[in-house]
Amino acid sequence: MCGVFGAVLPHGEATDAAALATLGLFALQHRGQESAGMAVSDGEQLMLYKDLGMISTVLDERRLPSLRGRLAIAHCRYSTTGSTIWENAQPTYRRGPRRAIAIGHNGNLVNTRDLLTQLEGGRARLPASTDTELLTALLADEPAADTVEAMVQVLPRVKGAFSLVVLDQRRVIGVRDPHGFRPLVLGRIPSTPEVGGPDDGLWSDDDASAGWCLSSETAALDIVGAEYVRDVEPGEIVILEPGQPPRSVRYAEANPALCVFELIYFARPDSYMEGRNLYEVRRRMGEQLAIEHPVDADLVMPVPDTGAPAAAGYAEGSGLPYREGMYRNRYAGRTFIQPSKGLRHRGVTIKLNPLREVVAGKRLIVVDDSIVRGTTTKRIVELLRKAGATEVHVRISAPPIYHPCFYGIDTSIETELIASTHTEAEIREFIGADSLGYLSIRGVLTALELPYDRFCFACFDGNYPEPVPYDASSRKFMLEEPLELSHG
Repeated sequence: MCGVFGAVLPHGEATDAAALATLGLFALQHRGQESAGMAVSDGEQLMLYKDLGMISTVLDERRLPSLRGRLAIAHCRYSTTGSTIWENAQPTYRRGPRRAIAIGHNGNLVNTRDLLTQLEGGRARLPASTDTELLTALLADEPAADTVEAMVQVLPRVKGAFSLVVLDQRRVIGVRDPHGFRPLVLGRIPSTPEVGGPDDGLWSDDDASAGWCLSSETAALDIVGAEYVRDVEPGEIVILEPGQPPRSVRYAEANPALCVFELIYFARPDSYMEGRNLYEVRRRMGEQLAIEHPVDADLVMPVPDTGAPAAAGYAEGSGLPYREGMYRNRYAGRTFIQPSKGLRHRGVTIKLNPLREVVAGKRLIVVDDSIVRGTTTKRIVELLRKAGATEVHVRISAPPIYHPCFYGIDTSIETELIASTHTEAEIREFIGADSLGYLSIRGVLTALELPYDRFCFACFDGNYPEPVPYDASSRKFMLEEPLELSHG
């Protein structure tokens, strides 16, 4: 997972797209905490700055004044290919014979080895070890005269998940892979505060003076004062230029398979996907969970903050009181997306602390949105028992995660997934809970009120919409292998 944002400022406004893109990127910090970066264009040249760390430390008031231009793309990284090093921070940048481009990528490619064989000079030409760096090099090298033409030539050869924001000298370009595994939305920035109102999805006469933005989630559009127009479609390229309405080019037939984990866990609850508010979707998942796995208890509590909507729905569905049983340190990051097991374990204690007066002597129903490796849930149960809880019943508003994700979540080997190696009874024993219940796939679909075939459920049922080569498994660092092994 990563967060991407792109902006083309309204006609006549200051060349300060970097500030707007930074504001939008702040709304996406939850999607990646390892590095951040920005690329801008003033119409003649590209300038890029990136570094390891959170957005607030990388794109601060010291850096933004030097990033001048009406066009900008921004990125926050959660690594799925390549180590957490400066070279792998994004956006990536490449100057080729016909173009200079910068790219911010959310997703993960599954045919990286094949693509490497198509790059003249191979691995030795890549200064970084990410699939994004490889894709940037291929696009920069493509002999087509125009950036969009180059994308139409290259992207059909690229397999896997990619929602991209691309910057050349005069355009910001948004792309989604043919399955649309990762979200990307288009927003309209009014040229004045008075311009705006509901958008019917058609370009109006006023669009030439408006600005435009692309974002991983609709919540970032709200933050920058943009109006949601529509999703970028799977297999579509959207081209944004100053003073022009957006243009659309289709490079592949759409075969939608949005990652359902986006709706269950990763995206912000105030975002919208598939026309659904994600808080309401998660609340309904909690209601379904109460129907599928009722239990006699004193109160329902969430694992903050991700379990809160589902816990509220469980409480409503069960008729039990809802209480906050743990305090969350808002300055601690997400433990699931920490790059190492040790950091994840320490992160639980730093992030969560039980409220003893609430949980002591109580039979608790603890609701969370997923169990991936099990270590976080185990630690939470331990903390609650230490605080005096008499019973801890764990309820998960998602099915068990049996299979690794190759499309942008860092679970690339089954042995990292507790459900793939343990029975439900063994998981309950491992985490130390009195009972354990998962929401079924049918329950998820009931809450979504959408058909199964609009989503990717591969982590739950192993049905991968895009075939995954065998050597993609456990190869997060494949581009860091010795050069003589990585020429294909």
